[in-house]
Amino acid sequence: MPVHPVVSSRFHLLEGIESFEKGMADPSLRARLDEFMSITDAPAPPTVAVREDAAPGPHGPVPVRIYTPADEATGRPSLVWLHGGAFRMGDLDMPEADWTARQVCERAGAVVVSVDYRLCVGGVTFPVPHDDVVAAVRWVRDCTDTLGVDADRISLGGASAGGNLATGAALRLRDEDGWVPAALLLAYTTFHAVVPAPSLRLAPLLAEIPRLLRFLPEDRRSITENYLGGPASLADGYAMPANAVLDGLCPALLINSEYDDLRPSAEAFAGLLAAAGVDVRQVVAPGMLHGFLNLHAGVEAVDRALGLMAAAVRDGNGLPR
Repeated sequence: MPVHPVVSSRFHLLEGIESFEKGMADPSLRARLDEFMSITDAPAPPTVAVREDAAPGPHGPVPVRIYTPADEATGRPSLVWLHGGAFRMGDLDMPEADWTARQVCERAGAVVVSVDYRLCVGGVTFPVPHDDVVAAVRWVRDCTDTLGVDADRISLGGASAGGNLATGAALRLRDEDGWVPAALLLAYTTFHAVVPAPSLRLAPLLAEIPRLLRFLPEDRRSITENYLGGPASLADGYAMPANAVLDGLCPALLINSEYDDLRPSAEAFAGLLAAAGVDVRQVVAPGMLHGFLNLHAGVEAVDRALGLMAAAVRDGNGLPR
């Protein structure tokens, strides 16, 4: 289907903005970026209990934000959630983090732990964000009584770079702890240091997207090298899960954007998971671009994605069909 009008109607706001970094640094451009990313008529997200905490980690405390349903029930399902931002941007307040956590918390009756992992700026590189995520998941797993969650229904997920980090963490926990989450929830995630080329069907769709919203090979190379602190050849399976042995990984739900340069990576990774005998479900959010979880749940494709995620978290023993 065409690019959803809630997005395409705002493309004009991006004209003349060369990069998100430059746009964020210039007040006049930042205002346009904010207008593009924000949906002015967005309904308020669900109201749930929210508190701050921190997990101990090898690089210092890892801040987390915990979302809990209003009632006093225990033995809840839980989701450890990781925002995106190319490993170098993003925070717990962005809609992709906060709105998503609130929606899953309410829809699944789940405790959601959103992780403020260290970003790859100022000389920080892999494995620091990866280590932070592993530490946060271990903390949730060790604090199930305090958090009121079911130890057998801890899911792990993320969007974009956050999905990459979630998958790498699950692989390391499998290898070091002999434990995997109940499920992986991965939204518009990339798993390759070098993303496969788009299919003949996808390539013309991508031509409709403004340059600022594209992930061309040079963009992806810059993101990868900044994350790794060097060339793509440095990437092991924890940094880029397409390089990993995937046997024994938990069920995985992949939700891809229809209009996304990174979609071929997720599609190829789904094939690798299936070949390894992993239960995998892959769906496409029609009309959506990369980062669509920053839109509100009144958009049908967003609502459906959130519903699938909540069902996977709530069930904790397989993927919604």
